[in-house]
Amino acid sequence: MPTQHLDLINMIGNAGLIVQAVLLTLVFFSIASWAIIFIKYSYIRRAIRESEYFTDYFWKSRDFSDAYSKAKELSGSPIARIFRIGYMELTKLSQSGVPIASRGTGADDLSISARFAGIDNVKRALRRAINTEVTRLVQMVPFLATTGNTTPFIGLFGTVWGIMNSFHGIGLKGSATLAVVAPGISEALVATAAGLAAAIPAVIAFNYFMQKIRTIESELQSFAADFLNIIERDILKAKGNKK
Repeated sequence: MPTQHLDLINMIGNAGLIVQAVLLTLVFFSIASWAIIFIKYSYIRRAIRESEYFTDYFWKSRDFSDAYSKAKELSGSPIARIFRIGYMELTKLSQSGVPIASRGTGADDLSISARFAGIDNVKRALRRAINTEVTRLVQMVPFLATTGNTTPFIGLFGTVWGIMNSFHGIGLKGSATLAVVAPGISEALVATAAGLAAAIPAVIAFNYFMQKIRTIESELQSFAADFLNIIERDILKAKGNKK
């Protein structure tokens, strides 16, 4: 194994400048991809764990203000963040004279139509919050797709260039024995192997992260819909009580 490792280093060292530049580019893509993989895996794992905890807490809670206090503690949860934004929008409406009946918010004698008009503001705030959270989740992930799509071709370019140089050297020497051809071709093929080594984990990670992000986005949409349903239901209940 040590001899093989040393041979690989020698092959890279003996390669042409173009092939070495290609390998350096592939090393950059590989290091950046693995950094993104570790960062996003940790981020998404925390988001899922804290969101599950907050969702359970929310449905067990009887008061929005209590849930809001818990949401502030769970800074890694996308669901907790969109709830905080929705709750703050409710608070703004209440301060502007359009209180909305819901758990922990109370009700007054304002018209039902005014309260439903306030719901539209909450809907827009939640929609913007969801878009922000999805953008935050997707951030840096497209680089993995770029790595998976481009590094095999970058490696192939290095291989083709290396083989061209090898055959050029063969033509100058006038010899085409295996001992002459094999070293140059093996050095060139290192670029293709490096391209695949960078691309394969990047593609696997990209598909994994996108599947998790789609799941989280679906949960955000469901939570926002449930949150709005609670508010609208309490408004209708308040309307029935007035009658």
